[in-house]
Amino acid sequence: MSTDTQPQADSTLAAEVATRRTFAIISHPDAGKTTLTEKFLLFSGAIEEAGAVKARRQARSTTSDWMELERQRGISISSTVLRFTHGPWTFNLLDTPGHADFSEDTYRTLWAADAAVVVIDRARGIETQTRKLYRVCRNRGVPVITFINKCDRPGRAPLELMDEIETEFGIQPVPLTWPVGDGIVYSGLIDRQQGVVVSVQRTAHGASAGQERVQPIADGVPAGCPPGDWQETLDELELLDHAGDALDPAAVLAGRQTPVYFGSALTNLGVQRLLEGFAAVAPSPRAALGFPDGEPRPIDAPFSGFVFKIQANTDPRHRDRIAFLRITSGRFRRGMTVMDARTERPITLRFAHELFGRERVTIDDAVAGDIVGTVNANGVLVGDTLYEDDPVTFAPIPTFAPERFVTVRNVDSGRYKRFRLGIVQLDEEGVVHVLRRPGIGDQEPIFAAVGDLQFEVAKYRLENEFGCRVELRPTSYVAARLVVGAHEDVQGYGVSLVEDSRGRTVALFGSATTLARLLERHPGSVVPIGIDASEAATYGVAVRP
Repeated sequence: MSTDTQPQADSTLAAEVATRRTFAIISHPDAGKTTLTEKFLLFSGAIEEAGAVKARRQARSTTSDWMELERQRGISISSTVLRFTHGPWTFNLLDTPGHADFSEDTYRTLWAADAAVVVIDRARGIETQTRKLYRVCRNRGVPVITFINKCDRPGRAPLELMDEIETEFGIQPVPLTWPVGDGIVYSGLIDRQQGVVVSVQRTAHGASAGQERVQPIADGVPAGCPPGDWQETLDELELLDHAGDALDPAAVLAGRQTPVYFGSALTNLGVQRLLEGFAAVAPSPRAALGFPDGEPRPIDAPFSGFVFKIQANTDPRHRDRIAFLRITSGRFRRGMTVMDARTERPITLRFAHELFGRERVTIDDAVAGDIVGTVNANGVLVGDTLYEDDPVTFAPIPTFAPERFVTVRNVDSGRYKRFRLGIVQLDEEGVVHVLRRPGIGDQEPIFAAVGDLQFEVAKYRLENEFGCRVELRPTSYVAARLVVGAHEDVQGYGVSLVEDSRGRTVALFGSATTLARLLERHPGSVVPIGIDASEAATYGVAVRP
């Protein structure tokens, strides 16, 4: 659907899109992902003091952690969007949860990213969640830039880490910076492209960007660096130079190389070089692929985008619902009317925000690559494609098959309407899947999720955002499947039949043996309700929007 204000030609669109860098930061828990996010904001000037330090002094949180439960637990629970500028670039940073229980939220976020920064703890190397998320990126065709963090403390030998990256990921690591010293006596980096040694003046808890000290390698041992450490570093550089591995931007975009930066997000060492190096090599937005025809929609085509996340109540002052929209082509204009490809109904996007964690600013204009928060766009769901003029549909975003199940009961019957509103909202956001039993319905629904922490988040939000006291009770179910065959074939196996929010019949199984027996006798009677979390990495690039 078009509007009268759409120009015939947009002469600045291509130039604006070329400056966009839309990326996710991913890692195993405690590798320093959220700290690095804060330091990107610090060096770009988006914040004046790192929030992790404010949290210690003023009981405040990092910018990207907006939920009170995140502050209490000290972990990122929900993906957030942070938009900022640095130099000629505009960044849309997607900060993701690190915990495996929130893998589905992270996976949806990667659907919207053009590139990813993978954070690795120098002492621990590649960990389970890092391994899984990298495979998702590789199969989704998302280029990866690697940051080896915590170089301000002792860790594994950098050459050993290079070997691990190449072996585990099957990709060629190209180190652009290299650590000097053990992180205690001396902590510095060599910028291999510029041929200089870099160290950073430490500030209190790394709250502000300290002055960078730079000297040519040819000047010899840096002040404060033990000569033995310096010589060991020079020997390692000689090995790297002899290998002759040069950075090839085309190989990075094709997933054959990953630029590697060393540093310390906590002390700010190497952060600015990572940010600027990432911007130089990461891709600007590319043409999205239509589904199922696979036809690319050019960047300069009329507006289109897809919703990858729904979130309510990010700010207690605004009891609203935000749809996170990744723009894939054209230009967004506040107040424009678009079509929802799923419902085939028009939607007017009157309320749109640029997002910065829990903060929001009204935005009038955005281009392909940007993330826009559309407020109170009723009826829009995760995975919906929105478009103007030329119809298009992008690939649906898969859900994860639930592995944990609890019943939930509203203790206060006087809050029943709020309880119903709450469970519908949590279901739409994908916090949990809500399943309803015949004759019981919303009186005592079943929550289904990948991990137990999702139940804790759901309970917390029902109590704190909707004012409902609830009780969660464990069940004996271990698997859920969509029923596509005759119901009587499934019922004969003692399973429970429930209904999801889309009106589909779901079978709940009390044991893997029961499920296997049913499939043996009635193959095709049930199918997975979503992709298995352990198999998410295999959901490949063929359907990448």
